[in-house]
Amino acid sequence: MSSSATPTATAAEAADAHSNRWKALAFIALAQLMVVLDATIVNIALPSAQRDLGISDGNRQWVITAYALAFGGLLLFGGRIADLWGRKRTFVTGLIGFAGASALGGAAQGEALLLGARALQGAFGALLAPAALSLLAVMFTDAKERAKAFGIYGAIAGGGGAVGLILGGFLTEYLNWRWTFFVNIPFAIIAALGAYFVIREPAGGRNRSPLDIPGVVLSTLGLVSLVYGFTRAESAGWSDSSTIGLFVASAVLLASFVLVESKVKAPLLPLRVITERNRGGVYLSLGLAIIAMFGLFLFLTYYLQIVKGYSPVKTGFAFLPMIAGMITGSTQIGARLMTRVPPRLLMAPGFLTAAIGMLLLTQMEIGSSYAGLLLPAQLLLGLGMGSAFMPAMSLATYGVQPQDAGVASAMVNTSQQVGGAIGTALLNTIAASATTSYIADHIGGAASKPQQQLVQLQGLVNGYTNAIWFAVGILVLASAIAMTLVNTGRPDMSSTSGAGEGAEDEIKVPVIAH
Repeated sequence: MSSSATPTATAAEAADAHSNRWKALAFIALAQLMVVLDATIVNIALPSAQRDLGISDGNRQWVITAYALAFGGLLLFGGRIADLWGRKRTFVTGLIGFAGASALGGAAQGEALLLGARALQGAFGALLAPAALSLLAVMFTDAKERAKAFGIYGAIAGGGGAVGLILGGFLTEYLNWRWTFFVNIPFAIIAALGAYFVIREPAGGRNRSPLDIPGVVLSTLGLVSLVYGFTRAESAGWSDSSTIGLFVASAVLLASFVLVESKVKAPLLPLRVITERNRGGVYLSLGLAIIAMFGLFLFLTYYLQIVKGYSPVKTGFAFLPMIAGMITGSTQIGARLMTRVPPRLLMAPGFLTAAIGMLLLTQMEIGSSYAGLLLPAQLLLGLGMGSAFMPAMSLATYGVQPQDAGVASAMVNTSQQVGGAIGTALLNTIAASATTSYIADHIGGAASKPQQQLVQLQGLVNGYTNAIWFAVGILVLASAIAMTLVNTGRPDMSSTSGAGEGAEDEIKVPVIAH
């Protein structure tokens, strides 16, 4: 009697998991929005927090860096914990921890507590982000449904940063900087409660192998060194001995990590996850695209506020066309075409479209029209990125064994996080150097104070456009990599999965184009 009850229970659980997957997507998307928002929302509030808590100019970068180091350094570990401990449990734990860290940050009365809260947010974000993406990977196995689910997820992953600028502007201008932390609490509580009651994680996808401790230590230290190296390069310069030391240490640690992973029985990051050419192509092209995107967020924010004199709220609203473009690109172009064309035919043209939008921005001047230049550039950028992000997010976990879904998802987040750190440091350094050079060459001919101020503003814009040229090149390279390495065909539509007993226990491998 008991032997017949088990299959029935399993079938019922599978059917329950299947019927709840769209409700689950709403809570997963909400959590992802919170994590992505947090990457930019604090940037706008930083000057106010610095004044209130008496943080020095030298230490203010740590409000951003503490989060980036913890998040980027612990992502692979977080992805492996999700595979080992269960994705739903890891997801809910990450949400509760993130809410607690946000409450600490909002209530902080001193610099140390604020920095500690930011590091905690990063650590819990590193649990939450891979668990969210891997839940989608194992819950949506039918090609058409997967396209819709990842379309929504891709739009949030791409546009959430810009939404953070709008929300950060509103909260800072009309309330105070503390609300850029407190706003996470309702997001996290709703998502955690929804996930607890709605998500039914498919059985059979756990990876119960013992934790690879040397891999955890080497990957965490290697990624922290890499992210901190780029962050330090931005403030201390590329030739600074500490910057060079961090890059050397990172190279040694990550090379040791790869060596260890090739030898141990149960690796933290099975090399099969990154050596498969399609996933490798996605991680590389996505990381490069994020380098270009993060640099652009920075320059456009400065251009609008410093050169054009926009308020924080007006600056946030100025990013709306990019958000609209990303949502349209993800849900209307990416999701509709993903089941009809190979992913590379969405990713490569998407990155190229974004590059054309970026190319328009190289024509920026002090008096450039928002409607005539910035708006069409942002629309092209958003459409291109949205169209490319959606198949990239889906393909990054497509074809992996269920027990590797968490760590494959962590690699997507790692490429984004490292790309963001590189983009901010690299492009900011290029811009600062071009600005300094321009001002030095032209300030001599400015006799009056207004003329000197004009030269300084022209120098800033010259710096931004110089760096944006590099971003254009990076996006063209991302397009070439996607076209060359991503060679899988469109998803196999002949069979559907996701219903019935055991249907969720595997992730279909896409048909490879010959």
